[in-house]
Amino acid sequence: MKFLLLTLITHTDPTQSAAHRLREVVDNAVLGEELGFDGYAVGERHERPFISSAPPVVLSHIAAKTSRIELWTGVTTLSLLDPVRAFEDYSTLDNLSGGRLTLIIGKGNGAAQAKLFHVTTDDQWDRNRESYELFRRLWASPSVTWEGRFRPSLTDAETWPRPLQPSLTVWHGSATSRESVDLAAQYGDPLFSANVTNPIEPYAELIDYYRERWAHHGHDPAAIRIGAGSAGYYAARTSQEAIETYRPIFNARLAMFAKLGLAPVFPTLEDAIERSSILVGSPEQVVDKIGRYHERFGHQVMHLHADGDGLTDKQHRATLELFQSEIAPAVRPLQGR
Repeated sequence: MKFLLLTLITHTDPTQSAAHRLREVVDNAVLGEELGFDGYAVGERHERPFISSAPPVVLSHIAAKTSRIELWTGVTTLSLLDPVRAFEDYSTLDNLSGGRLTLIIGKGNGAAQAKLFHVTTDDQWDRNRESYELFRRLWASPSVTWEGRFRPSLTDAETWPRPLQPSLTVWHGSATSRESVDLAAQYGDPLFSANVTNPIEPYAELIDYYRERWAHHGHDPAAIRIGAGSAGYYAARTSQEAIETYRPIFNARLAMFAKLGLAPVFPTLEDAIERSSILVGSPEQVVDKIGRYHERFGHQVMHLHADGDGLTDKQHRATLELFQSEIAPAVRPLQGR
């Protein structure tokens, strides 16, 4: 199993500048490489409280500061982007990073999409599919003739620079809808389950559906690749220490939900530890929980939150070190099924 650190670059501290918060993201990626994580992922959002509107820019800076760690997006909202421009940005990043780029794509969400991009719930899935199909063709061929619904047509169009990787791995992010699952299975692409908001079963059902559609399209069952998220992470030597340290962080999340008028799915930390994908406890407890999720998902990649929100720098580093020293060796041998 591979392990990623992922950030959506939330910016909620009014005393902290955006410049400082972005430097934190880069520093966390450097730390992730130092500690031996396989990848670092930057999400894409276009509204408060996020400042992650330009993943290729952030990842390019990370590429300059690192040499080994894979650079992921989580997700690239292709429904909002001109696929030609997206290709140019990510092909450039692929070259600058020495071919370390991997994408997770998705339609995105949020009220800002309609205001900023005029993308609505009525057309977001069609836009996502069309943009992905054109993006694939642009990556594979230096000259493309194409016609679609949502952007001007192309005739023998050349795109530069050509990518370093002739074939790019593109995962499809999936939360609650079957559209991403269908698209991934059709093209034989891997699926990444968001797996952060609800109990395990809705996500497991989508993964089961993905396996069904994968077989329907005639792909080799052994070639399936599945990723899974986690709703939070903090490990300490004892479960009591982990819960005591993480409780203020969880309570702050509940307060944010209340401010937004959202009812929490898991009203207490104990309930979240029991029924959600949150990883809080001793190393043994975290290993056991990852194993239980793997039994249901059969995933080969998972992500942890990259940010140490609510933790001191010392606590943040210590819990990531504990993951790599005691948790990862126990679960890394797990394979897909």
